[in-house]
Amino acid sequence: MRILLVEDEHTLGTWLSKALEHAGIQVEWVDDGRLADRALQQREHDALVLDLGLPGMDGHTVLQRLRERDQRLPALILTARDSLGERVASLNEGADDFLAKPFALAELEARLHALVRRARGVEHPRLACGPLAYDGARRQFVLQGEALPLSPREAAVLRVLLQRSGEPLSKQQILERVFSDDDDVHPEAVEVFVYRLRKRLDGTGVRIVTLRGLGYMLEAEAG
Repeated sequence: MRILLVEDEHTLGTWLSKALEHAGIQVEWVDDGRLADRALQQREHDALVLDLGLPGMDGHTVLQRLRERDQRLPALILTARDSLGERVASLNEGADDFLAKPFALAELEARLHALVRRARGVEHPRLACGPLAYDGARRQFVLQGEALPLSPREAAVLRVLLQRSGEPLSKQQILERVFSDDDDVHPEAVEVFVYRLRKRLDGTGVRIVTLRGLGYMLEAEAG
């Protein structure tokens, strides 16, 4: 999962970014509403975590502009003003959920996963493609009923492909979801991880195929 975090409190933003990335959630963090609006137009994300009191452009405006562009990105509002009026206004502007400060990290993680599952039409937290599954609660892959040991980076790449199984993802899209902005990683690195994953998946009933000009796609083998 790759989220855009919009929070101008640098202590909170730094802590949240590190904590969520430790939990396997890729974070792009910006501290200004104008930067958030630009990022939402230029890059893909799976969810938006948005503070309302922002410099440059307030959170309400960021959310309104997002919905005016018909972007259906799940949006969770972080607010220190947990009033009924604030919640109603946020929902009317297109928010999908909200969380009052201070909050527990575990609750934020759970709400994000639930938002993304609903947005993708997935009711069960266990992602699957043929004999391959990812158990979100245990944070592990299971292949043909057995745990699949992977390095952290291999697991991150496979999780991205599994989340979008049946859809091609370019090297750049995979990079943006797996590596943080300050990692100096080239798109060719994706080829290395895909090669390793193909060896692990060989003959198991699930495979990674290359679609020329489009990227990589995870699919279950027929029959």
